[in-house]
Amino acid sequence: MNAESRRIRNLYLVLSQFIWLPTSLIVGVNTLFLLDGGLSNVEAFAANAIYTLGLVLFEIPTGMIADTWGRRTSYLLGAAIQLVANLLYVWMWYAKAPFWGWGIASLLLGCGYTFFSGALEAWLVDALKHAGYHDDLDPIFARNQIVTGAAMLVGTVAGGFIAQISALGTPYLVRAGLQLVSFVVAFTLMKDIGFTPDRSAGFVNHVKALAGAGWTYGVKNRPVRWVMLAAPFYMGTGIYGFYAAQPYLLDLFGDRKAIGIAGIAAAGIAGTQVAGGFAVPAIRRLFRRRTDILITCAALTTVSLVLMGLLQHFAIVVALLVVWAITFAATTPVRQAYINALIPSRERATVLSFDSMVNSTGGVVFQPILGRVADTTGYAASYIVSGAIAFFRLPFLYLARKENVSADRHAKDEKPGNATGDR
Repeated sequence: MNAESRRIRNLYLVLSQFIWLPTSLIVGVNTLFLLDGGLSNVEAFAANAIYTLGLVLFEIPTGMIADTWGRRTSYLLGAAIQLVANLLYVWMWYAKAPFWGWGIASLLLGCGYTFFSGALEAWLVDALKHAGYHDDLDPIFARNQIVTGAAMLVGTVAGGFIAQISALGTPYLVRAGLQLVSFVVAFTLMKDIGFTPDRSAGFVNHVKALAGAGWTYGVKNRPVRWVMLAAPFYMGTGIYGFYAAQPYLLDLFGDRKAIGIAGIAAAGIAGTQVAGGFAVPAIRRLFRRRTDILITCAALTTVSLVLMGLLQHFAIVVALLVVWAITFAATTPVRQAYINALIPSRERATVLSFDSMVNSTGGVVFQPILGRVADTTGYAASYIVSGAIAFFRLPFLYLARKENVSADRHAKDEKPGNATGDR
């Protein structure tokens, strides 16, 4: 890796952490925060579902903004909108607002995140290509997983104990301060490299062209399609599994006021992000194909979710959460490298946003259902149902493996041929 590629990679890591560090401050207490704000379990997970609905509604438009107005512009808009939405969230909690108020704040939070999701990853890939980097992306995404896990480890512990010694709304105020810093850092350091926004054809025509490209390189591109269709079962149960762990672990621990325990548990899961990132190079040596890694991790997460519901003991559930989270974390960089190898630069942010939108549909559909199961039959039963839902991504990943594309192999193993597949 040359000096310019290294600089781009390091800036990507910094900008990525300014997304995840503020988020980590609240993930360990978010469900408790919503319940403390006067919401029921169904309403709390419905609020989370509205957040993911915001991801679904705004992913494609914001991805198009990144491809027409620039990835830097998109990142800055995301930081600004997240800041405003986060402060609105605190107000909803302080005022014990009705559910519709939480819904508006959650939708706005989801909208803000969509400006990040495709833009930063597209910025990295194109900038590295411009700098002359042509090796695998898996190690860079794995390094980001490691750094992100470390940031979340610090943030979740800090957020849990900040909430315990002050109030459940305090971590959200700290988060707002970090979001302001992220805007300043991106405004100062981030420049579009290897990509020139093109608005010459007019916004409407360009949006139509990008939408067509998203369909062509996303849904109609069979290897990408199968991995995308597996994602709702992966992401919907993943979001629920993480956030439901907070009240579930407190119930198993026997003290609903031990908020710091929820923070430590969330930090443990964050620590597995680091472990998952470090595990990627070793996992790559064990498996010849990326889809083999995805299938194995999918099977392990499915089994872990079911066992978390069946074995209702605090220490055992924490251990299973660690196994589940490590396999969940190891999936991410491998999946990112696979998809990025199959889409062109010009439409990269749009297709990645389309992928993120499909991911988010799982959260919209499954979170309220699983929240209802938790309300009626308990958290343990909801984890068993989560495992049953997660199982359904396995057939799609198997279909992706059958495509036998060059992107399914690591760079050193690739045979000469088309980037979209040597059948």
